[in-house]
Amino acid sequence: MKATGIVRRIDDLGRVVIPKEIRRTMRLREGEPLEIFTDSTGGVVFKKYSPAGEQTSTATNLCESIYRTCSRPVVICDRDSIIASAGSSRRELEGKPLSCELEKIMESRQLKKSDEGVPVSPSLPTVAASVVAPVISEGDLCGCVAFLKSDDPISELDVRMAQTSAMFFARQMEN
Repeated sequence: MKATGIVRRIDDLGRVVIPKEIRRTMRLREGEPLEIFTDSTGGVVFKKYSPAGEQTSTATNLCESIYRTCSRPVVICDRDSIIASAGSSRRELEGKPLSCELEKIMESRQLKKSDEGVPVSPSLPTVAASVVAPVISEGDLCGCVAFLKSDDPISELDVRMAQTSAMFFARQMEN
């Protein structure tokens, strides 16, 4: 663990304020779930909880099925990074952070179709999404399904497939 030099006290209700600098660095948003556990040295660890990240094998299978069916490269993301992909180099995409543009589209909770493409990750400037469908499970934004830009134009069927995939993935997180 990295030492910050910041000390906080527990209040009478057992609450601790996470300093703004740490929230900004870790990209913690108000209302975001945290997983709390202890390590072997007796330390308390707060970790961002990603319900989508818990479903990595489902996301991988869904990506592969979409790619086989539609021949479209696809990624599934949680709120912070790419958790699964198919049709492109997995090692290149998975685990990469999301671009601000993609995060804003997810936050809008609206399906987005873009002929020019939406950058997927700042570390992969040439990879862009043509369709972004937010994954909303039990009212919470959990991530997105994004069809990556390719030579073929996006059809209405592709848009519906992305939307259906996002709804299916959301249902998997509810079970």
